[in-house]
Amino acid sequence: MTVANDGVPADEFETDLLRNLAHQRGTTRQSASAQDIYQALALTVRDRLVDRYVKTAATYYETNPRFVYYLSAEYMLGKQLPQNLLYSGLQNQARDALEKLGLDPAELEDLDVEPGLGNGGLGRLAACILDALATEDIPAVGYGIRYDLGIFKQTFEDGAQVERPDDWTFYGNPWEFAAPDDQQPVGFYGKVEDGKWTPDEIVLGEPSHMLVPGYGTQTVNLIRLWRARASRASFDLSRFGEGRYGEAVDAIVRSENISKVLYPDDSTELGRELRLKQQHFLVTCALRDIVRRYRLRNTGWDAFTEKVTIQLNDTHPVMAVAELMRVLLDEEGLDWDRAWLIVRGTFAYTCHTLLPEALETWPVALVERLLPRHMEIIYLINFHFLQEVEQAYPGDTGRLRELSIIQEEPERRVRMAHLAVVGAKAVNGVAELHSKLLRETTLRPFAELWPERFHNVTNGVSPRRFMLIANPRLTGLISSRLGDHDWLRDLDRLSELEPAADDSAFRDQWREVKRANRRDLARYARAVTGVALDPDAMADVMIKRFHEYKRQLLRVMHVITLIHRIRRGETAGLVPRSVIFGGKAAPGYYAAKRIMRLANAVADVVNGDQQLSAYVRMAFLPNYNVSGAELIIPAADLSEQISLAGKEASGTSNMKLALNGALTIGTLDGANVEIRDRVGADNFFLFGLDAGQAVALKQAGYRPRSWYEADWELRETIDFIATIDGGALREVADDLLNRDEYLTLADYRAYIECQDEVAHAWEDRDAWTRMSILNAARSGFFSADRTVRDYGREIWHTPAVPEA
Repeated sequence: MTVANDGVPADEFETDLLRNLAHQRGTTRQSASAQDIYQALALTVRDRLVDRYVKTAATYYETNPRFVYYLSAEYMLGKQLPQNLLYSGLQNQARDALEKLGLDPAELEDLDVEPGLGNGGLGRLAACILDALATEDIPAVGYGIRYDLGIFKQTFEDGAQVERPDDWTFYGNPWEFAAPDDQQPVGFYGKVEDGKWTPDEIVLGEPSHMLVPGYGTQTVNLIRLWRARASRASFDLSRFGEGRYGEAVDAIVRSENISKVLYPDDSTELGRELRLKQQHFLVTCALRDIVRRYRLRNTGWDAFTEKVTIQLNDTHPVMAVAELMRVLLDEEGLDWDRAWLIVRGTFAYTCHTLLPEALETWPVALVERLLPRHMEIIYLINFHFLQEVEQAYPGDTGRLRELSIIQEEPERRVRMAHLAVVGAKAVNGVAELHSKLLRETTLRPFAELWPERFHNVTNGVSPRRFMLIANPRLTGLISSRLGDHDWLRDLDRLSELEPAADDSAFRDQWREVKRANRRDLARYARAVTGVALDPDAMADVMIKRFHEYKRQLLRVMHVITLIHRIRRGETAGLVPRSVIFGGKAAPGYYAAKRIMRLANAVADVVNGDQQLSAYVRMAFLPNYNVSGAELIIPAADLSEQISLAGKEASGTSNMKLALNGALTIGTLDGANVEIRDRVGADNFFLFGLDAGQAVALKQAGYRPRSWYEADWELRETIDFIATIDGGALREVADDLLNRDEYLTLADYRAYIECQDEVAHAWEDRDAWTRMSILNAARSGFFSADRTVRDYGREIWHTPAVPEA
């Protein structure tokens, strides 16, 4: 399935491909490697998108619109070749040209490497937002860091996660344009005298950019990425001459470490310093570029808030508030009040968490040492803000302590979420429940002070990436029913699919698509793990970043329960399942990594026992990324969204899976609430405590061991964990019995009973298929295009600017 193309004949595309092979790669068809051909192909597609970008940029320059600048620490863009071929409408031309040259298009797509710029839902959301901004013709630039090694490549050794460097640019990145002549200085350390900061260390930010085309439109926006470079004077030639080679490049290594990896381990003082450096580096480079773009068509600062909106994607880029104040005060000479009005009129903040420990804070001592001028400015921001609070709540010292940007005890720290709320014109959560809990709990005192600043913008996903690219079989079937594929830009049209749920022939076709997708996934799983999944078994999927609150552990506990039931011969009501995990744990997150090792140990048990594997097989697919999602999601029948209620901000895997016809088993957490409301309670498997009940249980003095003692099947499961793998994972069992922070034991019985309901529903495959179709038909709300329209209406106030 393709979109309207640029009218490029196949022979012209072939000519351009061979020209790029010669002029850009310096080789010929006869001697070219597969990598040469891939690079030439990418450049040929990129050239066509550049033509669109030039026209888009000209339109923006002529109309001088308001721009959305999106600041995010991570982006999970996925492979660029399939998306750019699709969005440029060049799929057929590329296929014909490659086949004429005797080349396999699939082989070349395998050489297309995912940019190593993200890790989880935060990064994939950012990518979907950029895609939707271009598709909706909204002028925008995304800003991020060009990580040399990304997050990491995940492998398993003896069931344990092993992290290896993700050298994603080893062969170069044909999709980006480097601009080494546009390096920006970024300062660190030093001293402040009379409001003037003299940094001791200067690192250069070197930009590159990638094109972000829209679907079904001529608009092409940008994502601008920054790489840390040392100054030219950093190499110490005299030390090199003395044979002190490591010392000679020490300054270079120290500078370039800033953009080496995504989220450096912050379990050490040096790691925390590097992470704060990384954040400051991103916002300084981005703001310099934003100011430069503003000045292309504007003078002075009066129009800045009319032309610039900066969206802070979580707390990582929040130092931008202090940095823009520094620029306006120290470099532009504005007075405090005017500068603060500009700052408060520019920023908007998306908070992605409800977990207090995930609301980022930095030790005051670290900020004072690393960014002394910024710490002065933060003190001043806090001083003026607390005067506002005092006026609103005279004499309420408790309220002052609660709202202060500076936390005083037990250690003086800068609360970055507080700085974001104080410095932003708007704050939003990313699901109805999440936004409600932000207002009522996490950011309650701010919502009481400024209720008008708080909004909800429920997340969405790209239907082009997660249906058209990931699931062409299902996309084709839906388009055949709806008569065209325009629904990929208007996802509400999926509701027209509802009557098809009652069409037996259509249900047969839907089941066959699902089975074909499971067959593809089984082949992949066999190749990477050796596990033979049954394509006729239910694909029971849990794909997300590993974290205790997401409760992958609860999923494993159900498998252990099945092990015991099968061994006792209690197989009535059981159905064959393929239990599939995907996700990474942060290198220093040892509790999550223990759960990951437990999952692999349990997988070894079920896959190695013929009696057990007749009912359940288990595969942990390593190095989960966008490409992995594109294989797993189309095949999924059951979507595991089982986090403790009140902990997940939104989730986006839940949306992608429902959109592709998976039924959800989940708690009333995050966007699960909205999914259930839209697909219908009869098409959603609900279990467990709600957010209020979870809080009440903890406040009443939750004692996990009492749940263990009262439920013999739970006791059997915990005892199994304590002894599996020679007792190596006893800590997991001990933690459940003594702490159980995320109420896993309290929700265990409800989860097991709900899984029994799932099995019963699966036995009637025709009824299951009907529910599957209705899940997809009623998921149109969860489009990133709708998300962007909501942002535009509620927060950004950005009209579309289509390229004429």
